[in-house]
Amino acid sequence: MKKQILGAMCAIILLLAVILSSCSATQPQSASFPSMDTLMTVKVYGGDNDLCDRLQKRIEALDATLDATDENSDIYQLNQNGTVDVSGDTADILARSLQLSKALDHSFDITVYPAVKAWGFPSGDYRVPMDAELKKLAEKIDDTAVTSDNNTYTLPRDVMIDLGAVAKGYAADQCDTILKEGHAAAAVLNLGGTVKLYGKKPDGKRFSVGVADPDNPAGYFGYLSCEDGVVATSGGYERYFERDGKRYIHILDPTTAKPVKNGILSVTILCNDGTAADALSTALFVMGLDKATEYYRAHRDFDFIILTDTHDLYITEGIADDFTLSKGYDYKIQSVEIATAPTSVSEASQ
Repeated sequence: MKKQILGAMCAIILLLAVILSSCSATQPQSASFPSMDTLMTVKVYGGDNDLCDRLQKRIEALDATLDATDENSDIYQLNQNGTVDVSGDTADILARSLQLSKALDHSFDITVYPAVKAWGFPSGDYRVPMDAELKKLAEKIDDTAVTSDNNTYTLPRDVMIDLGAVAKGYAADQCDTILKEGHAAAAVLNLGGTVKLYGKKPDGKRFSVGVADPDNPAGYFGYLSCEDGVVATSGGYERYFERDGKRYIHILDPTTAKPVKNGILSVTILCNDGTAADALSTALFVMGLDKATEYYRAHRDFDFIILTDTHDLYITEGIADDFTLSKGYDYKIQSVEIATAPTSVSEASQ
């Protein structure tokens, strides 16, 4: 889960920017702090005066228990020892992750960590593994082998897990509870690629979330108008390295242990469930456009924006009217329409 701090801080700029108008007379409380190897920013309107402090402490506590590279964390201990009695938070996110993996046909898999390490993404010591090594790594990617007895989790030999793909979304869900208990009127929590929106802006308008241009991550190819929920983006431009003229991204296909290369540049998800939003953004990236579209039509309790390397934009009809393409972009927008009766991601994961 631990990423290079500099790259993670840049990811905030590359992935999403939350644009707040200045017309409201209400002054928010705000705080910025490093956690989960990124710089997070929380902004809260109304509610208890200590809400930002409570949000920060909750996020930092989750980071301490979920960080796969922290020797004192549950995840590190589980990877090292094979069997550990984990905390309630860790047990909860592990159960959710395994449920979501099953629902997503294992396009999202928390046991991909040894392969991610083999490519050098956590450490920055990048390398291109040989095919024979990748074949062995792929054979070990199987989260169905993770077992539990209440809060005691067990991993088979040579299997390791990382919750980095869903930790921020899970944190967003936990922060939602704090915001409700603290009587917040509205809030924007930028957790580094995962943005939690709570309520509307003080002027009654919706928030506007900018979606980063993978070709120019300092810019935004469009803006999504929304309120309440979580916006999560996965993109190959976030972390990658180049070797001999080839680009290798950090998103791996669990079936091959190789970086995904299917024509998708980024996937943005809007969903009420933060943990699901994070998992979906990764899984749909791995699935590719056709399977991602099929999955959406079968479930439909989320929306997506998918950008391909031909600069075609595919936007689900639930948010098509809420998206505005930035000036200067001539991307072709295609609406993904509903075609079949839905089954929610939550129902499918049970």
